[in-house]
Amino acid sequence: MDVVTAGEAMGLLLAESGTPLRRADRFVRSMAGSESNVAVGLARLGHRVAFCGRVGTDAVGGWVRDTLRAEGVDVRALREDPDRPTGLLLRDSPAGGRTVSVSYHRTGSAASALSTRDVDEELVASARVVFVSGITAMLSPSAEDFVDHLVAVAARAGAHVAFDPNVRLRLAGVERWRRTYARFAGRVDTLLVSDEELDLLDLPDDPAALVLGRTTTVVVTHGAGGATAATAGGTTRIDARRVVVADPVGAGDAFTAGWLSAWLRGLPPADALREAAAVASLVVSVPTDIAGLPTARERDQILLSGGDVDR
Repeated sequence: MDVVTAGEAMGLLLAESGTPLRRADRFVRSMAGSESNVAVGLARLGHRVAFCGRVGTDAVGGWVRDTLRAEGVDVRALREDPDRPTGLLLRDSPAGGRTVSVSYHRTGSAASALSTRDVDEELVASARVVFVSGITAMLSPSAEDFVDHLVAVAARAGAHVAFDPNVRLRLAGVERWRRTYARFAGRVDTLLVSDEELDLLDLPDDPAALVLGRTTTVVVTHGAGGATAATAGGTTRIDARRVVVADPVGAGDAFTAGWLSAWLRGLPPADALREAAAVASLVVSVPTDIAGLPTARERDQILLSGGDVDR
């Protein structure tokens, strides 16, 4: 495997554009979840990807599995829980590109019951890169142990571990997020974080200060302000691509997929940032978390043209 991602995957029902969630009667069915979004993004970019997680035996779990499989993601390590439902996310996508209403149904979900037993150690050890986010660690104490074990197995096998805190204050307060982040700080190879998260986690504004321990690369996104990558070789910053935003959700996961794809192909930080920004710009231009994820040809086309991509 090029990449193994591991964590929560949910069903997504996205209200018809321009309609508040409370009044919506038409929805687009899709999938959501940081690690599953990254898996789809990397698969579309041509990489061999597997997803490790847990869903219910219900219809929502079925459509999550079918979606991943249809995208070419290996689902051998996606386990079924007969006693718990698959998480579900409902949200709107109003005109103007700003989500107003979000409704999570994940309490008691199959993903919240993830544990160390769900880590497919052989599969993880086969990967060049392992990616996980802080969201999964915040689902429950056993899910946090799942992430801890995943990182330990990957590190022992020599896999490159990438971690995105992905702070969501609806899951827990700032202090718990800081404690959870501290559990993984310095144990991952690449840290992907937003500038807002640096503040929430009480981390230095200078990403170079976070290059310590096992962590050799820190990538910071600045929203419309672009992105920065810091390594032992120095710091690189690029401007953001300007696009009309239809749906901002999923931009960070798309950026991560673009960055990891570039890393796998040995590109330098400046080129990796540009590719990541291009992938993210395509995702936010259309609704849902994954519909806009490009193929490698589409990514390269928009990088060359600097404008719209012919899909």
